[in-house]
This record gives sequence, C-alpha cells and structure tokens, in this order.
Amino acid sequence: MIVALGPGGPDGIPLGALRVLRDAGAADVRAPDDVAAALLAHGVRHDPAAPVVAAPDAEAFELARAAPARATWPERAQLEERAAAAALVALWRVTLRLRRDCPWDREQTIGSIVPHTIEEAYEVADKALAGPADAGLIDELGDLLFQTYFLAMLAREQGAGDLTDVADGIRTKLIRRHPHVFGDAVLEDADAVRDRWERIKREQEGREGIFHDVPGALPGLLFARKVQRRAAAVGFDWQRWADAWPAIGEEVDELAAALAEHGAPEPEPAAEVAHEAGDVLFAVVNVLRLAGVDPELAVRASAARFRRRVELAEALADGAGEDFRLLGLDAQDGYYRRAKQSERDQA
Repeated sequence: MIVALGPGGPDGIPLGALRVLRDAGAADVRAPDDVAAALLAHGVRHDPAAPVVAAPDAEAFELARAAPARATWPERAQLEERAAAAALVALWRVTLRLRRDCPWDREQTIGSIVPHTIEEAYEVADKALAGPADAGLIDELGDLLFQTYFLAMLAREQGAGDLTDVADGIRTKLIRRHPHVFGDAVLEDADAVRDRWERIKREQEGREGIFHDVPGALPGLLFARKVQRRAAAVGFDWQRWADAWPAIGEEVDELAAALAEHGAPEPEPAAEVAHEAGDVLFAVVNVLRLAGVDPELAVRASAARFRRRVELAEALADGAGEDFRLLGLDAQDGYYRRAKQSERDQA
C-alpha cells in the first residue's frame, strides 16, 4: 500500500494515515526526518523492506502513478486531488518568492506581463494542435499557468483579489452557467447549452448590449468571430455555412473592383481597397465559424505549412545544386510543389 502523509510537515499527517500506518506497524517512510520521527512517536517504525510506503502527498501520487496496481490511502482520486493542491500551493509560493527576490520579477507590471501571457497562450495552442498530447504540451501549460499566477499576484498587490478569488470565481461561474450539470435544467444538445450560456451571461451577470464584453485586444480574426457569435446569440445569423458561402464571392468581386479602380498602393492602399479587403476576411470568418473552424488557428496552421514547405523547397533546390533565392518564380514553384508532394507522400 502507498500512504499519503499530507503536505509534508509532521503536524499535517492525517489521522486516517496514522491509523493505517499504526495497523501496519512499520513502513518504508520516504519523508523528512521530522516526519519520520513523528511517525515513530506514534508507533510506526521505518523499515525500507516494509510492504507499506509512506510519503508526502505529491511523492505518494507519483509512486501511485508508477504502480497502478497498488492500493493507496486515500483512494486514488482523492490522492490526485491532494497532490494537485500541493503542487499548486508550491507554485504560488515560488511566484511570491520570485516577486520578492528576483530583480526582473520585481519590476514587472500587468502591462509588461500581458504580452508574455498572450505569447504563452499561442504556444499552448500550437502544441495542443501539433499532435497527441505529450510532455511538450504539459510544459507549455505550465508556462501559461504561471502567467495566471503572476497576474493574480499583481492583482492581489493592487487589492483587486487574489488566487483564491480567481479559483472561486471561475468555479462559481462554471456552476452557475451549467445548470444542466449542477442543477435540474435539462438541455438536449450542445447548441442548447451555448444558448443557455449566453442567456445566463446576459441575465445574471448584468451584461448589456449585443456586443457585450468583446475584448478589443483580440487578434483580428478572433475579434471578427467573437463579434459574429455575439450577433448569432440574438438570432442574427445564417443557419448553415452554405448559406453564408455566397457572400465570400460577392465580397471578392467588390475587392477586385476596388483594386482595379485604385491601382497600385502608393504610399498605402486606398481606403476603399482596405475596406473591401476587410469585408472579404470577415465573410470568410463567418463561413468558417459556421463550419466549426477557428479562423485564427486555421491560418496559423496554414502559415506554418507554407513555411515548412518553402524551407523544404529550398533544401531540395540546394540538393540539386541550385540557389532557391536566385531562381525564377516558375522554378521556385516547381520545387515548392515537389516539397508539397513529399509531405503528402510521408503522411
């Protein structure tokens, strides 16, 4: 059996753990000396050969994960909760220590931290969409979690709340917005859940206007999708992506007409060209939204594929003794198509 001893101090040993260990008489105690001494005072001697292992919550959970067949005290689900709580508390302590003792961290403000937060969010998205979850995703999630902790700490310094308020706030919000899970409401499908979610936000949280709470700092494609979703919440929307599809062609034609009329951009594109270009993108976002595609992630993935293929095309040209940068467009395109086909062949 694997027995969890609490967060690690001698005063935090749970009574249930003491009962289990006293019944065993001896345990392989993998804890600091003061914890081992406290256990000995309760009649539990240390024996590396004992079939019972006793360790602080975090270490006990790691042992349990490595030995899934072994019994645990408490049960595994509760042990996982306690290990997570211990890890989160430890991270909070590190965050406070950095703020106190690191010159760089002491200088940071909410304004200086937010760009890092946005960057970490995109890195999480990239990792999550790159393939099956792996250690790289876990690492990026840790970076993003630290951003939340740091911003919560800065909010605490300004008297706006602290990490407890952050966690309690989102927990309460999730319970309030899921009455079909935590209450008696019955919702049949995901669309009904989304409709109820928007209604609760408007009715219970005092949000006014159709376009309430649309962050202006969102990237353009996400901002467009958010605005469209707000309009959809009041019924101003197409039913299917196919209904919205013709608008793309209409906007492309209008952009082509504007480009033909206003010619080359000197020193910048004409206002009419920029206007019609925005309409094209907005129409594309509308279709993608109705098709369930995140436009920001889609274009980032497309840009990443393009970059990868151009780099491979350059390598193919180099292998043929040619400098890709000095080739004409037709020759470059030939290598690009070869790179694209190579990717498909390896898929």
